[in-house]
Amino acid sequence: MTRLSLKSMMTSRKTALAAGALIIAAACTFNPATGRRQFSLIGEQQEIAMGKQYDKGVTAEFGLYPDEELQKYVQDIGHRMAAVSERPNLPWQFKVVDDDTVNAFAVPGGFIYMTRGILAHFNSEAQLATVMGHEIGHVTAKHSVEQISRAQLAQLGVGVAMVASEEFRKYSGLAELGLGILFLKFSRDDESQSDDLGMRYLVRTGYDPHEAPRVFEMLERHGEVQGQARLPEWQATHPSPDRRAARLTEVIQTLPPEQQTGTIGRQTYLDRLDGMTFGKDPRQGYSVGSTFYHPDMAFRMDFPKDWKIINQRQLVAGVNSDQNAFVVLTLAQGKTPSEAEQAFFNQEGINRGQQWRRGFRHFEVTPQVDAAGNSPPPIRGTVGFKAHEGQVFRMICYTSADKMKTFSNQMYRSLPSFKRLTDKRYLNVHAKKLKIAKLTRTMSLEQFNRQNPSTIELDALAVLNGVEASEVLPKGTLVKRIVGKDPPKN
Repeated sequence: MTRLSLKSMMTSRKTALAAGALIIAAACTFNPATGRRQFSLIGEQQEIAMGKQYDKGVTAEFGLYPDEELQKYVQDIGHRMAAVSERPNLPWQFKVVDDDTVNAFAVPGGFIYMTRGILAHFNSEAQLATVMGHEIGHVTAKHSVEQISRAQLAQLGVGVAMVASEEFRKYSGLAELGLGILFLKFSRDDESQSDDLGMRYLVRTGYDPHEAPRVFEMLERHGEVQGQARLPEWQATHPSPDRRAARLTEVIQTLPPEQQTGTIGRQTYLDRLDGMTFGKDPRQGYSVGSTFYHPDMAFRMDFPKDWKIINQRQLVAGVNSDQNAFVVLTLAQGKTPSEAEQAFFNQEGINRGQQWRRGFRHFEVTPQVDAAGNSPPPIRGTVGFKAHEGQVFRMICYTSADKMKTFSNQMYRSLPSFKRLTDKRYLNVHAKKLKIAKLTRTMSLEQFNRQNPSTIELDALAVLNGVEASEVLPKGTLVKRIVGKDPPKN
């Protein structure tokens, strides 16, 4: 390296650093929600546009829970809380997604989602408002916007190598199978800030703040019951709740006396839950061993043994333990299998190979050379199309060319296994339901469960009701119970 080239590099580096400093300085604005200056490369209109785009992805990936009255109820509460926030003019949307996990999340621009799984675990309207207020706080504090802005700054001038075809960009992150923006891990400071903002909006809307710590107590108990392998998602993507309940209790003690009471809304809320789907809905698909069954669409398909089967609204995927080989079933574009095949191979970068067997054909995708000049191995796979129940399904397997020999036998056994489901044992399954009962006399939850058994364990039922199993409950208390059974296990 010559002295001149070294000097040039140093000059370029200084110029880049100076430019970066100017960008940071220009992008720091005052945030009225937090009372601090904040770094952001994203304007409000761009933030809203991003949110609308993410909203399409959320709806497609999870689907909305099909209860219009419940959706309106949640939307009305959310709008009342957003109206007292520092960003009332955002196009706020509050939706219940059809997912059984205990989770809630927000995307930029004012789009907030609650799973039916977390709604089932609340025991009052004020508890629902607690989590909604927290998620509103993430939006008003622009936590996601700030993270995205910092990521954009880090990537300035950096080329990103992508697989040639849009088809495989979509699946390149299949091992995670999620919309990454939805599950950004915020810092503990961000979480505490959102807790405080949520409390601010909670009391401004007239709810009893003492219900807020109970939400975090529920999350902690839920995690203990499920075991560390399955923490609540709202806990897994946020710091541990063990200290958050205590901290919020301390915050409540500092509030003026008139703000330490308010609406709880227990009966109003529980009445809305009566009849809600609880747990995974087997009508939307379930696995028994390595076989996947979908009663509503009346099909079954075998996946490679010991591979993880992931069921989403738009696809079912089998993923190996190293997450580098995939078998994916989706609906295809086209009215017939031949139209669907043509649409698949019309995509840029997908090279048509030889026919493997009737209805299936090999293919190859050549990745682009990355920024360092490296050429990754091609992606090789096999794809097939089949008409079923008035729709065309696509069965596809793929991995890198150097791994194809390792996985081909397993994947090739899986692809043609797609068949019509006729066995009534697997067809006639139904989701469990959450029902609300009123105690006719004073008794414990344990006694109630002996008389009216739920199809979940007693300790999980206690968490669901926000009480201890042995706790004596007065006559007239509303109690949740779960009815319905699990699908066949073999």
